[in-house]
Amino acid sequence: MSVVHEFKVEMTCGGCSSAVQRVLGKLGDKIEDVNIDLDARTVAVKSSMPAEELLEVIKKTGKTTTYVGVKN
Repeated sequence: MSVVHEFKVEMTCGGCSSAVQRVLGKLGDKIEDVNIDLDARTVAVKSSMPAEELLEVIKKTGKTTTYVGVKN
């Protein structure tokens, strides 16, 4: 079952959000949707993957990332 996981990511520019998009894009069809809000520095990922795995993937960007929770 897919849920939307929300993460706080220290993004300061378009390059930062592109890096997040790129690493999540490598997961292919494991990800249903990605919504990046650069101003709020949040990333919402719709996926059936566990939050811990998604967190590790986003951390590959080198950005400080924390898991916020499931977004309704």
